[in-house]
Amino acid sequence: MEKLIECYREWAHAEPARIERLPGAGSNRQYYRFYAADNSSVIGVVGTSLDENRSFIYLAEHFNLRKLPVPRILAVDEEGLRYLQTDLGNCSLFDALAHGREAGGRYTEEEKTLLRRTIAELPEVQIRGARGLDFSRCYPQQEMDVTNVLFDLNYFKYCFLKASGVDFHELKLEASFQLMAKELTAEHSEAFLYRDFQARNVMLDKDGNPYFIDFQGGRKGPVEYDVASFLWQASAHYSDALREELVTVYINALKQYTEVDELKFRKRLKMFVLFRILQVLGAYGFRGYFEQKKHFLTSIPPAIQNLKSLLAEGACPYPYLHQVLTELVCLPKFQFPKEVPMVRTDGYKTTEVNIYKTHQADGPATFSKYDGKGPLVVRIFSFSFRKGIPEDSSGNGGGYVFDCRSTHNPGRYEPYKQLTGLDEPVIRFLEDDGEILKFLESVYALADAHVSRYLQRGFTDLMFSFGCTGGQHRSVYSAQHLAEHLHKKFGIEIYLCHREQNITQHFEARL
Repeated sequence: MEKLIECYREWAHAEPARIERLPGAGSNRQYYRFYAADNSSVIGVVGTSLDENRSFIYLAEHFNLRKLPVPRILAVDEEGLRYLQTDLGNCSLFDALAHGREAGGRYTEEEKTLLRRTIAELPEVQIRGARGLDFSRCYPQQEMDVTNVLFDLNYFKYCFLKASGVDFHELKLEASFQLMAKELTAEHSEAFLYRDFQARNVMLDKDGNPYFIDFQGGRKGPVEYDVASFLWQASAHYSDALREELVTVYINALKQYTEVDELKFRKRLKMFVLFRILQVLGAYGFRGYFEQKKHFLTSIPPAIQNLKSLLAEGACPYPYLHQVLTELVCLPKFQFPKEVPMVRTDGYKTTEVNIYKTHQADGPATFSKYDGKGPLVVRIFSFSFRKGIPEDSSGNGGGYVFDCRSTHNPGRYEPYKQLTGLDEPVIRFLEDDGEILKFLESVYALADAHVSRYLQRGFTDLMFSFGCTGGQHRSVYSAQHLAEHLHKKFGIEIYLCHREQNITQHFEARL
């Protein structure tokens, strides 16, 4: 620390007025904020790897020459292990998206604008940043190759797959990995691969403009990797519709620099999404299972859900790998909360506690074939009555259909006609009006009682549907809020579908 302070003294020709240690990132580097007497500040960094420091310093200086939004290196000490850089503030994109992330992926228009602006800037770094770049100065290697891919895939195998308990044939899996590695590196690229492009590594200025940090692991490689890394971040809960929109924004930005075969890009993107998910599961396994860091353990279920969705889309063309991953995503520990303990009484499956208080003379109650199976999964729909009530795919025929048409309709007013019940202006309209809130009070009371009893009995399926005229405003608002209410209160697994908006959302059960 003293050597970093000395570096500051030599650069500023003054003592720091105060020093503040900043929270650590994923690496072993230490960050400090140095304040001058006029309260201006710079960031001091202490690294543990000389080669990594050299790579970051070179890349930052190169990107600054290209006028890219990255921090500027102000001073480097003699050993090269400590340096000063411009202070980009305290607000990361990850912090700015906290509201939408905590709402299970219900991002406001302002948050979506930040995402669009950020991903539209990515080709600037990848393509313009690669011009004149000496890739031999990248750390730890200058280009993404087959060896690099196999390293990450084996990291997944040893740190996550083996720890999960899934049985697999080592040689068959290795053959799948070899094929995957060759396909991922088959297309030659002259672009800069950021490699760790995620919301935590994007800082925002007071006007919401993005600045990029922590690119020291970058190298030459395919642009699709960074898009997959950014949009399929496990904890972000981006909807399919939002991801699709942001992919389109990225492609249009990329077209400013090079020709893009959109069909080919999207096909390759799915392969990189699969690779990226396996890569992060490897990291989660090591940091969670072996280092026992809770943050990484809680990130595993949403990553598994991303993998499950990808497999359902047929994104894994390697039969044996597909078989192993399908078994992995179906493991109970990644799917459901712990079940209520069961005992058997006279041949009937019952819960440990008899929830029916009957008269002593009546004898024990028998249970239906659905009792005690668990765990409960709730499906919630919004829809338009013009297009019919959603079908009950469970076969149980149970649940509720609520008619939202008695409440005030935002769709009658021009400012709201192109918006949905997920957009902030519509939400404000409905909540200021108040009718929808009173309507939902009754819905919540009914739903809470029903879910509570279904959990007690170990029932497996319950469905709620909200209909309005167009399936766009009131029904969407109601379905979204019931899903969030039930998940918050009971921690159960919920599948939410805004049918007419083509938006789906999965709320993982809390383990």
